[in-house]
Amino acid sequence: MSKMSEHQKETAFLRQCIRYDDTAEHRQLDEKLTQAHRDERCVRCAVWLMVLLAALAVTGLCYAAVFLEDFPRNKSHLTVRIFGALGLASLICLVAFVGFWVFHRKELDQRREECRRLATNLFESRLGKSEAKPLPGAVKDQATLAHDSEAGAGSEGL
Repeated sequence: MSKMSEHQKETAFLRQCIRYDDTAEHRQLDEKLTQAHRDERCVRCAVWLMVLLAALAVTGLCYAAVFLEDFPRNKSHLTVRIFGALGLASLICLVAFVGFWVFHRKELDQRREECRRLATNLFESRLGKSEAKPLPGAVKDQATLAHDSEAGAGSEGL
């Protein structure tokens, strides 16, 4: 059995929460969340593959530096050219895949936030409004948002 990260555990919990209300909106969000998770995992695997290929290329170039007699002078040796091209291509792809990974991670985070909102609405509709005080971090964030909106409103008049 594979070990789940905290992020994966929270996503699984949120998916389980929204499944208690079998509406079209919740099913659609569950499908979107599943797809976003699958996309993020796929791109993450591609990133690791590019890291592995880049490491292989560096290893090959180190091999060439150690075992080829005329390595510094003769860079046209087939081994050097192959590993150099592999290293360059994998680094270019790595940069692109990291960008895709960040994009997909943000999309997954947005879907998780939608799940939180729907789960909260579901719990409130079934259990009523919570009388508990908000967490200190949430209060700080709300105060910051209120301060920022007031500052923005004040600067619009200038």
